[in-house]
Amino acid sequence: MKQQSTIQIAIASVLALGFATSVAGHPVPQPPAKDKCYGIAKAGQNDCAAGKHACAGQSTVDNDPVSWKYVARGTCEKIGGKTTAPKS
Repeated sequence: MKQQSTIQIAIASVLALGFATSVAGHPVPQPPAKDKCYGIAKAGQNDCAAGKHACAGQSTVDNDPVSWKYVARGTCEKIGGKTTAPKS
């Protein structure tokens, strides 16, 4: 009985190692790069802010300069925003 358990554990270990090796060999897809873009969010559609309110969805005005939204990297300035928070 003891020998049978040892063999089962050994087989399970070999299978687990083979599975782990096959999974580790494939690159994990990365999410697209994003930038925080200040001053472009419409009221209630911001991802967060730099100080006026708690966070997401709480902006009360369009294009609030301290509220930001995530955008694809490199597109913020093209759509009229800024990648740095305004100075207080």
